[in-house]
Amino acid sequence: MVKNTDLDSNDYVSSPFTAPETRATPVAETPVVDAAEEVVATDQSPDVEIDTATQSKPDFEPIVLENPMQLVFRPPAPEYIPIRSGRPMDDEGPSVRRRTRGNRVERSERVERVYIEPEQITEPQRIRGSTRIEAKRQRRRDSRDSGRRRPVVTETEFLARRESVDRKMVVRSKDGRIQIGVLEDNVLVEHYVARSTESSIIGNVYIGKVQNVLPSMEAAFVDIGRGRNAVLYSGEVDWDAAATEENANQPRRIEMALKSGDPLLVQVTKDPVGHKGARLTSQVSLPGRYVVYVPSGSINGISRKLPDSERTRLKKILATVLPENAGVIVRTAAEGATEEQLTLDVQRLTAQWDAIQKKAEKGNGPVLLHSEPDLLVKIIRDVFNEDFQNIIIHGDEAKTVISDYLAQVAPDLIERIIDHNDGTDPFDTYRINEQIIKALDRKVWLPSGGSLVIDRTEAMTVIDVNTGKFIGSGGNLEETVTKNNLESAEEIVRQLRLRDIGGIVVIDFIDMVLESNRDLVQRRLIECLSRDRTKHQVAEITSLGLVQMTRKKLGLGLLETFGEPCEVCAGRGLIIHHEPVGKARVEGSPEPGASRRGRGKQTTQPKQQQGQTGTHEITDSARSALAAIATATVNHDSSDGGPVARKGKTIEDLDSLLDSLPEAPEPGARTARRPRRATKKATSDTSTGESTTAD
Repeated sequence: MVKNTDLDSNDYVSSPFTAPETRATPVAETPVVDAAEEVVATDQSPDVEIDTATQSKPDFEPIVLENPMQLVFRPPAPEYIPIRSGRPMDDEGPSVRRRTRGNRVERSERVERVYIEPEQITEPQRIRGSTRIEAKRQRRRDSRDSGRRRPVVTETEFLARRESVDRKMVVRSKDGRIQIGVLEDNVLVEHYVARSTESSIIGNVYIGKVQNVLPSMEAAFVDIGRGRNAVLYSGEVDWDAAATEENANQPRRIEMALKSGDPLLVQVTKDPVGHKGARLTSQVSLPGRYVVYVPSGSINGISRKLPDSERTRLKKILATVLPENAGVIVRTAAEGATEEQLTLDVQRLTAQWDAIQKKAEKGNGPVLLHSEPDLLVKIIRDVFNEDFQNIIIHGDEAKTVISDYLAQVAPDLIERIIDHNDGTDPFDTYRINEQIIKALDRKVWLPSGGSLVIDRTEAMTVIDVNTGKFIGSGGNLEETVTKNNLESAEEIVRQLRLRDIGGIVVIDFIDMVLESNRDLVQRRLIECLSRDRTKHQVAEITSLGLVQMTRKKLGLGLLETFGEPCEVCAGRGLIIHHEPVGKARVEGSPEPGASRRGRGKQTTQPKQQQGQTGTHEITDSARSALAAIATATVNHDSSDGGPVARKGKTIEDLDSLLDSLPEAPEPGARTARRPRRATKKATSDTSTGESTTAD
């Protein structure tokens, strides 16, 4: 037998195979011996030194192993069980061990986190600092996490995009206004209107005076001398310039940066619309031909529409051209610009900023410090570049303005000016007026037969895609729907640019089953949007086929330019009555209850109520004319030769004629027919009489 004496007190660990009341410890490593062999562990040699710790170990009863693979468990002695700190033993009786993993405090916290429900929030919460600044940060984080930032195009894609489209610009001066149309492959994609009586104030720089600060709205109203106060939100405040020693370490709140009566240097970013005032920003930026100059910041950026090789070249040039403590944003028009052109553009913008600062030191406000040029010059500066084949100009004044500006900033583009003076309207020559009229409709037809329905609401613009008359050519429904969606994606981008639709746009594509087809439609939409120079963002297509996107609005919009709200329905499209109105029947549809045979026959119209005048009312003159016709057509059976009705009454007017007409048979009643024999007999008699007379 084997007697185990090599166990330590720390080796007595409870086993999961035993009940809590009879926890057992496994026996230490035991050599396999035969049952006949006996080894007495108590006989110790006198030369062996016995440790005191060994003497304190418990003695176990000998165990005979019947099988070498047998597991042996032995209940531990309570006095040799290690005691954990914080768990006092009960001296009155044996304690029951319970397994615990980890610290008891951590275990209790884990249980609370799993089982205890969080407290429901019943009151509005607030954040520390500015809400608008935090919202801007969240949008940036979401954009980075979802990877929706537009990638930089390769040089091959950039060159292919430029060479695949034939661009033209048409400028017409007529009746005190200038209209500008941008054509791509002779298709109108953008339209602008500049009136001499109306001027935009976007880009103007003012010294304003703070009138009121609203902390709860995180906005301030500023007087810029335009009659109506403009609004400045906390997200547009230049916090570096507004920082002082007092509020340096405090949260960015607009009431700490601005006070009523303070002068403030601001720039207009949005024109006043309706009852809303202009929108301002204190982060001034001056746009140029190739760069946007940011005097009060170290912002340096390059358009993502440029290839990597061009971006690298421009970075090297701007490193030597830019002044200290100033930043620029390189525009797409800087592609191919030389170092001399970029230097002149930066120097011109720097001189403009110096002039603005000198004027700001003299005036207290509200004072206009810098005004942007009119819309014609801004469109030529921002849109017209080397991608356009030519520019057609109708009007001497417009031609002079464009030529003078191009001579200063881009002399190589002057040769692309074409003077349209043959006496015709260029908008009719290039079919621009026709395309504008179609763009004003709610429904847009696609070349294949599909259609788009564009509806504008207060919150967003909704575009519905329909197959219409498009039935596809072979394949199955999924292929037909995908082809229609691809064609619709191209036309949707054109309509967004032409109508200048901004804000939130939701596109309802036709449902596609395969995810690869949804990705294909999304890529086509993003590729077409690369031609759009405005800022936009596209989300993924949902399982319902919806695409959410945002687009920045440039101007007033095509519908607002050529239309105005209806005075009757206030632009709603419906006339509201105080009483319920029956549904109008479709023109040409049969009356309810009419038989199938009687669809082609005229039905009796109900008489109009007294005091109402309808469109088809029978006037007195018409009644007299109809009575005269009845007099000439009705048989004359009376003695005096006058027309007599069916009931013996003389026909004097239209009412008596209507009374004399036979009544319509009741539904289901059969009308009497004249016998055919009598008809034949009468016919034969007539022919016989004629023949007798002839004889």
